[in-house]
Amino acid sequence: MSPRTSESVVKRECAVKKTIKTMEDFSAFVGLSRPTVSKYFNDPNSVRKKTREIIEAAVKQSGFRPNIFAVNLNRRRTNILGIIIPNSTDPFYTALTRRIEGIAEQAGYLAFVLSSDGKPELEERAIETFKSMNVAGSIIAPLGVQSHQEKLLKLGESIPMIYVDSPLDTVSPFVGTNNRQSFQLIVDYLTRSGDAPCYFGMPPVNSNAFERREAYSEAMERLRLEPRIIEVEQTANWDFEKSAFDATIQILRNGGFPTKTVLCANDRVAFGVIAAAFQIGVKVGRGDDCDLRVAGHDDQPLSRYMCPPLTTVAQNYNEIGRLAAALLFHKLGEHQDAKFELPANERILLNAEIMLRMSA
Repeated sequence: MSPRTSESVVKRECAVKKTIKTMEDFSAFVGLSRPTVSKYFNDPNSVRKKTREIIEAAVKQSGFRPNIFAVNLNRRRTNILGIIIPNSTDPFYTALTRRIEGIAEQAGYLAFVLSSDGKPELEERAIETFKSMNVAGSIIAPLGVQSHQEKLLKLGESIPMIYVDSPLDTVSPFVGTNNRQSFQLIVDYLTRSGDAPCYFGMPPVNSNAFERREAYSEAMERLRLEPRIIEVEQTANWDFEKSAFDATIQILRNGGFPTKTVLCANDRVAFGVIAAAFQIGVKVGRGDDCDLRVAGHDDQPLSRYMCPPLTTVAQNYNEIGRLAAALLFHKLGEHQDAKFELPANERILLNAEIMLRMSA
């Protein structure tokens, strides 16, 4: 090592002990000009290989991360992906966004997540935020029933947008679960293994609430059975567990469900039903000594740890996230996945898989 190189290393080791907050600090640390460093963060391939290696080694040593907004200030298209979910506390959306964030990071993008918290005014604010940030593209789980459809469609005219979980309409790009296949699967199993199920719906917070109810009815009619739907309070409330718990307490105190099998619109509704049954003293499970069978939909991360573990049909949130990101990158002109083939109608419906556990 030459004296000059040794001196440079010593200076950098001393500098790294100081907090590097700005691009100027990092430029001084790496020993390159501010424009060269900025050029690298805008597009790593725009600088020479040797320069890129020096900067990447310095990034690893210092832990420096540039202000993404400052880096993108003068860029025509940012490397920010906007994500809107309807509920940040729902384990399904948490797992879905984690998957998308990981894929975005590997592709050199920053995923910026906002929650509408089930409120159309917050969804509108999130849309306006993304417009002001000039995001490159967006993945959105819309409220559906109460969404600002015109604003979402207008945003979709300026940037690529992919909808997940519940579609905004019948034509926009979408990745989600085939509800008709999943309900046919679970209804068929429950009917063959015991009483035909009655249906406990979810509050009307998005299009899934209506599509899953229809899917249940179609599955029952296909088996030449009469659909039995539990009519509960139709309030657009995302507190699924509490609303299901309160309704089930009243149902069980007033004579019980019309059958010994309850199929819930989603796992969170099932959580409330099972908790209420426990409080009343009704035993849930598929054993001969059990009073009630309960099944759900989604395979939430907590479903396998319920007591008893919940029989459900699994939405593959990892695959939904992967395909939504792949579809978005394809529309951005960045073919991250060589095996990905863009569907002609830009809509992907995934089949669900049944998860047999002790609740039904």
